[in-house]
Amino acid sequence: MILTGPAIASAVQSGDITIDPYNPGRLSANAYDWRLGDTLRICVGDLDAATPTAFTEQPIPATGLVLHPRALYLGVTLERTGSETYAQMLNGDRTIGSLGIWVHVSAPLGHQGHAIRWTLEIRAARPVRVYAGMTFGKLVFLSPFGAPASYQQQRAKYAATDGIDISRLYEEMPGGIQ
Repeated sequence: MILTGPAIASAVQSGDITIDPYNPGRLSANAYDWRLGDTLRICVGDLDAATPTAFTEQPIPATGLVLHPRALYLGVTLERTGSETYAQMLNGDRTIGSLGIWVHVSAPLGHQGHAIRWTLEIRAARPVRVYAGMTFGKLVFLSPFGAPASYQQQRAKYAATDGIDISRLYEEMPGGIQ
């Protein structure tokens, strides 16, 4: 089940959901409108699953930053979110999609117990200017079924993520960097 906006507000108030910073005006019928953080990593060169991704880091100035097609950007949410009670699902929204921005298509699930600022995968269909703090998508909370298993208490490679994190698939690849 997806929580409604009023249920999200109640869970934030009771401490079952963390959204920091939290603004009740960002609640909608079934979601919370999350925002883009203030920094992007721009992946450079060829990508190789067996090695760490090379990147440059770019703060987003007050005048915005133009995203270009054929580039892979890694961003971060402004908000840190989490819950030991609920799982999360983070997606872009129609407004961002209408600008030709694909965001966080490959990994929308935030496990129960995961408390993070989300790393975002961002692609642009055409040159488009983005701004730190702009609404970038929707976050929904899901009520899980079954015994809880907190992500933070597992030996998961992204459990300690608190900002932009490159792919660490190389840690699993035979011959990859450990």
